[in-house]
Amino acid sequence: MVGMASLPGVRGLRMRMIDGKWVPGAVAAWVFLWVLGMGQVARASEAWAGAHPRTVLGAFERRQVSEEVHEYSFRVRVGNGAHDVITLHRVVREMAPWVPARTEKAVFLVHGDMWGFRGAFLTDAGRGGMQGQSFAVYLARQGVDVWGIDLRWVHVPEGTRDFSFMKDWNLGLHARDVGTGLSLARLLRALWSSGSGKMALLGWSRGAAVSYAWLNEESRWPPELRHVSAFIPVDMAYKLAPEDELMRQEACGRYAALSRLVAEGKYESGEQGLLLQYVGAQALSLPDEPSFRQGFSNRQLALLAGGATWALQPQPFLPTYHFTGGRFDASNKPLGLTWTPEHLFLDFLLLASPYQSLAEQVDTEALWCDEVESPYDDHLDAVTVPVLYVGASGGFGRQGLHALTLLGSTDVSTLVLQRFSEEARELDYGHADLFLSDDAETSVWAPLLEWLGRH
Repeated sequence: MVGMASLPGVRGLRMRMIDGKWVPGAVAAWVFLWVLGMGQVARASEAWAGAHPRTVLGAFERRQVSEEVHEYSFRVRVGNGAHDVITLHRVVREMAPWVPARTEKAVFLVHGDMWGFRGAFLTDAGRGGMQGQSFAVYLARQGVDVWGIDLRWVHVPEGTRDFSFMKDWNLGLHARDVGTGLSLARLLRALWSSGSGKMALLGWSRGAAVSYAWLNEESRWPPELRHVSAFIPVDMAYKLAPEDELMRQEACGRYAALSRLVAEGKYESGEQGLLLQYVGAQALSLPDEPSFRQGFSNRQLALLAGGATWALQPQPFLPTYHFTGGRFDASNKPLGLTWTPEHLFLDFLLLASPYQSLAEQVDTEALWCDEVESPYDDHLDAVTVPVLYVGASGGFGRQGLHALTLLGSTDVSTLVLQRFSEEARELDYGHADLFLSDDAETSVWAPLLEWLGRH
């Protein structure tokens, strides 16, 4: 049943009941506008497997994430399968309930492995809090219209055992979902009189790889149909430089191993999110009790997951890769975190999604290996939007710079956070410090915002 009403205090704003919640009547136009928009996208992207078979909006939610900032979210069906769903998020200041403040600046955020939008970009408010220190809230407070996506695997419920539906959830499919999100975001911004202009695209970690794949495809479209005005890849290598030959060979080995798993019918990446949730929960509830890793308490294991992530990975991407800079004693037992508050990192662990598809990881290893034909790097030289690479020395850091040389962009800037010498890289600013650390606002977010303002 659909009902209509006027919102008290907002003259002329009509409300419609959808999914049992009152939302603006204008929202009913989304689907109509979406159909028109996707007609254009489908014609422009036949080589990209066309548009999704059907798209339905639902599960609308509005919640306050700081005193003046709200988050809207809604689900979008992007295929015929039960799990073919993404969620779009919008974090913005309001003029009134369901009335976003008008702003010219807009950015679309794509998360990486294991964490969805809230875990990656709304960590401080991800579990329902209102501390408001997260990246998305910071941007919204500065007048940016912040959009983002939960990729399909974020929604897969705990307890799932048959992952055959993930078989084709590869880099290209996730990139196409990002294109869906960008298209909807622009249509909705136009509906709310914020303009229909192109948006900056920011991808963190694997999200940067997904974003590269999207730009690689979008560069083939007529300029008037493209969605992206600027690109911010955050701490991710998309292609490896010639001097990283050892890393390339290791990637070839991982590609072969992961490809065998997929051939054997394994389509999920190993329930890593469930493990991280468990590590975080144990550290919070029983910090001094022994963990499942011999010689480490629950708290020490959680700190190890942050400060020496590589030590818990069977085949680490980099021998010094870590989420957060850490402090260690003489026996290499973790003592604490250097820049990120411990409680915030533990909350971050709890926000991990249970499962993740494996195919996009296989595709990324193929790009790094560079001995396997890949459709995701054929048109990088046609990508000409301004680019800002943001890296962390304790993450991918300067390994992410080589891909910039393969783009057609002439406006390229870099910001790599490095606090120590190369010899102490294992202690340096980490992959997640970029969004969780106490000084992220001044060291990372403010320079990024300043660059956005010029692009």
